[in-house]
Amino acid sequence: MRVPTLSYGQRLLLLASLPMIVTVAGIAVLVTLQSERAAKREIAALETAMIEAKRRELRNYVQLARTSFITIYGNAAPDDQAAKLRVTQILSAMVYGQDGFFFVYDYEGTNLVAPRQTWLIGRDWSGLEDSDGVPVTDTLIDLARSGSGYHTYQWRKPTTGEETTIMTYVTGLQDWQWAIGTGVFLDDVLEQAALARADVRDQVRTQFLWIGTIAFGALMIVFASGLSITVRERRLADAKLKQLAQRVLDTQEEERGRVARELHDGISQILVGIRYRLELARRLTAKGDPKAEGAVDGAIEGLQGAIGEVRRISHDLRPGVLDDLGLGPALKSLCEAFEARTGLPVTFRTVVFRNRLDIEAKTALYRIAQEALTNIERHAGASRVSVQVFGHRRGATLRVEDDGCGLDPSSQGLGLRNMAERVEQLDGTLRLLPHPSGRGTVVEAEVPLSHLLAPQTGDAALSAAE
Repeated sequence: MRVPTLSYGQRLLLLASLPMIVTVAGIAVLVTLQSERAAKREIAALETAMIEAKRRELRNYVQLARTSFITIYGNAAPDDQAAKLRVTQILSAMVYGQDGFFFVYDYEGTNLVAPRQTWLIGRDWSGLEDSDGVPVTDTLIDLARSGSGYHTYQWRKPTTGEETTIMTYVTGLQDWQWAIGTGVFLDDVLEQAALARADVRDQVRTQFLWIGTIAFGALMIVFASGLSITVRERRLADAKLKQLAQRVLDTQEEERGRVARELHDGISQILVGIRYRLELARRLTAKGDPKAEGAVDGAIEGLQGAIGEVRRISHDLRPGVLDDLGLGPALKSLCEAFEARTGLPVTFRTVVFRNRLDIEAKTALYRIAQEALTNIERHAGASRVSVQVFGHRRGATLRVEDDGCGLDPSSQGLGLRNMAERVEQLDGTLRLLPHPSGRGTVVEAEVPLSHLLAPQTGDAALSAAE
């Protein structure tokens, strides 16, 4: 199955989005955990503070009730029934709020005072437990026997008749063997804690929404940026492609024009001369003139020249020696032909090494040398030329030097563009440098090591360009 490839813009979007998504997710998780922990601490502190306030409130209520009957209790004997009755009456009348009341149990478990739940009075409630199995009466009596204490359990609320959590404070009248206390229902505390938890959940949800909104906005910005870059890159690529296509057409037209000029100025002129000689030989032969043989010889000589011109044009288009013997001999032949054509002395040097260049690199370096020599012939006005090719640890280098008038490195002629594009296709480098002597130009093309084939050994070892 074919794996779909990502475009440049998609890769950029993915590269920019993934770290941001991971970061946002990490921040969201961290914020959630920190918020929950902080909320738990705050809610726990709130519950503790509220319960502590309830405890103080209960203790104050019991102290207030004790103050109301302490004189009666202090002057009565343990079996003074009249005093006990007066105290129960006082406590029964001391109700507060909608559900506040005082209760009294004797140490045997019998309820003596329950003004809001009178059905409890006079009955033995020893062993009473709430709906969760928590002992009620026995624990209250034990706390009273020990002096005082707090107890929390489930109890039916007088106003609603529904069970809810109640916290009670009880103290003991040891002479009468009574447990006196009061309680407050904690549903308001629980309700406030539930509201606080709900508020925390709302805050966390809001934080998530904000984080999600910011992340979505950032993703949209990244997406828009990636889309803009993709469109811009595509436009640039289209423009470069059009320029490249135009350069290819220009190069083709220039090459066709050169070949046409050479065919017209060279081979065409030679063939016209051969035709005239052959026609002359035919007329002379018809007359029996012995000069006919000389005319035929001239025609044969012209054919030899035409054959040589065809070979030269063919060699310029694609030198066979490059494929047969390699870059070194091809460059040497190119230099010899240049020297014979222009009369300029050319020094050719090469360094033997055991690695071979691939065909793309050989062709590119040959064409760069050909273009450089053409520029020297047309523009440099040089008196000496040097061509050198050698291998090294980074790859292979072609170096063409002249002592002419020099070349402007900023020039953007078609020949220089062709050389630069050939080297760029090989991931190499092309440098136009002034000659160290101060006169002339150095054209240096370097091909990376990736275009060198594996070394050969023994008889197969070739020269630097091979």
